[in-house]
This record gives sequence, C-alpha cells and structure tokens, in this order.
Amino acid sequence: MRIGVIGTGNMGTILAEALIEGKAAKQEQIHVSNRTRKKAERLRESYPLIRVEDRPADVIAKCDVIFIAIKPHDFPRFLKENRKYFTKDKCAVSITSPVTPEQLEKALPCSCIRAIPSITNRALSGCCLITAGTNCSKEWEEKIYELLSHIGIPVAIRQEWTRVASDIVSCGPAFFSYILQQFIEAAAEKTGIEREIASLLAAEMFVGMGNLLEKNYYSLASLQEKVTVKGGITGEGIKVLEEASLQELFGKVFTATADKFREDVKGIEKAFENP
Repeated sequence: MRIGVIGTGNMGTILAEALIEGKAAKQEQIHVSNRTRKKAERLRESYPLIRVEDRPADVIAKCDVIFIAIKPHDFPRFLKENRKYFTKDKCAVSITSPVTPEQLEKALPCSCIRAIPSITNRALSGCCLITAGTNCSKEWEEKIYELLSHIGIPVAIRQEWTRVASDIVSCGPAFFSYILQQFIEAAAEKTGIEREIASLLAAEMFVGMGNLLEKNYYSLASLQEKVTVKGGITGEGIKVLEEASLQELFGKVFTATADKFREDVKGIEKAFENP
C-alpha cells in the first residue's frame, strides 16, 4: 500500500516520520508534497528513500491512502482542484478537526475518514482520534485503524466529541508542558534551585508517572492516594491546588477552545459554499 502525505508542516512531518519509525510503511512507500518543495525535501535528510512529488495531484494519483495535512481553510479549493484524482478505490484522510468526514464525502467520490493525530504519536504512543465517513468502506476503515495502530492507539469518537477529545489528545501536551514549565519556574524562583536541574527532575517525574500509568500499576486517583500520606507534605500542597480550583480553570480552557472551534467551523462552512 502506498501512502501519501500532502502538507509537510509540523503534523504532516510527524505523521510521515511516525509511520516509518513505527514500521507501518517503508520509506519508499511514502509519497509527500508541500506547497514549498524544499520543506518536503527536508524529510529526505533522515529518510532518503521517501518520494517527494512536485504536485499534490502526483501524490494522489500514485497512492492508495492520502493524508491531507493542509490548513483547514485551504480544504475547499484543494478538494475542488484535485477531485478527479481521488478515484473511488482510494481513501482520503483529513488530519484537521474542523473539517468533517461529511464535508470530505460531499467533495470526493472515495472513502473518507478524519484521523486527528497527536505529537505523542511521534514517540509511537498516545491516541489518534478517528471518525469514519458514513460512506466509508468497512475495508478502508479497518485498514486505517491497522495503519495507525503502529503509531499509537486509534480511538473512535463521535462528531460531537471532536473538540474536547482533540483538546485532551492533541492540545493536552502543550497545555501540560506549559503547566510543567510554570511548576519549574516557581521552584526556581521560590527556592533558588537551578532551572536546569529542576527541568531534569520535572521531566523525569513526568516520564516516570506516564510509565506507572501505562503499566497499570496505578490509576490517576490511586497514584495520588499512594503519594499523599495523611498529614504529610504532599497533602499540604494538594490543599493549595484544591483552593486554586483547577477544575474551574480547565473549564475556562475548554470554553475558550470550543469558541475558537465554532469560529473555525463557521469559516470553513462558508469556504465550502464558495470554494
């Protein structure tokens, strides 16, 4: 099976790299293109056998499954210009959340799926959110699940969960990286510990905690319970966090992302009306 990746920005590049590193495909099975060819050529520095094509049409024509990793507002024009290359036997996969499988199906004659990856997939871990189009063949749905299982855990989500699931899976690493950075800065400012040492300790703590959860030694709740000794130091810190009402804070985060998502969706709907 030949795999196309159109758009080699951050996520398109991560996807191509993960598919190769996860042994989902050989280098020579992957065809890529980008508006700026030089950007696509960078992948050859690490994977010299990747095929770099001049046009998206060349990728589509030569591949069985095509991952579309372009900006959301570019979709309508892209689909209109390249519709004839998406023959019925192919599968088109959007990796952007505001573009629905239904919008793809209205524009293309082939099987359509939305698969939202995460930066964690670069480490062949984390989840990949999948929503298949109504007319997607069962065969292609199974193939995409199998393909993405090499780079993480494919999870089917309903359309109405798209934004919050994306917040957790795709935006989550950025949110918690920011929190961890603030954790480190507070430690350095309050105690004088070197930032380099604090960063090392915090990063290794985060990795270790992930390993505990992955190996099912603890759940999030039982992990907190094990560390928080009654009347101990951890408990005093937890009290401060409880008073800060983190749940309310994250509620505001989800509200902000949902508002931006609705704005993007409306803009894309208008773009599809006048591609």
